[in-house]
Amino acid sequence: MMVTETTSPIGPIRVTLHEGRLCALEFADRWKRGASDAQRRRAPTKEDPSEVLERLRAYFDGDLDAFAGLRVEAAGTAFQRSVWTAMRRIAPGLTASYGDLARQIGTPSASRAVGAASGSNPVGIVIPCHRVIGSNGTLTGYGGGLERKRWLLRHEGVML
Repeated sequence: MMVTETTSPIGPIRVTLHEGRLCALEFADRWKRGASDAQRRRAPTKEDPSEVLERLRAYFDGDLDAFAGLRVEAAGTAFQRSVWTAMRRIAPGLTASYGDLARQIGTPSASRAVGAASGSNPVGIVIPCHRVIGSNGTLTGYGGGLERKRWLLRHEGVML
């Protein structure tokens, strides 16, 4: 496992890689929440973070598809991984509700569980939990804070 930090328009971001896959991406001021889990699971390795860092820069420079095809290894339950996979299908500039995602993964009554899975997403921005909003169109919780969620959605062209 390798951890590195980079800057972004919305604050420093820490990135964790393991065997060429992104396994954590969090804002540095929120790092303790996800980093300790990732660090406990993996031994230190020498990784080249340049691809992930280049893709992050490209995203923030306006290439909203910069994360397409990026290899991600997000540790979680089968349910969480199914939610995160569905989130990666939400195109930049679009949003979905927790209920929408619950229906997409075949558990229409599990919108609260989808919300919990969203809240435990270890790979923010790349697994775009910021694109998930309340069923009434309101912004709901985001691990990076609602101001960052608002910024990310505006960056992607979502009219709030």
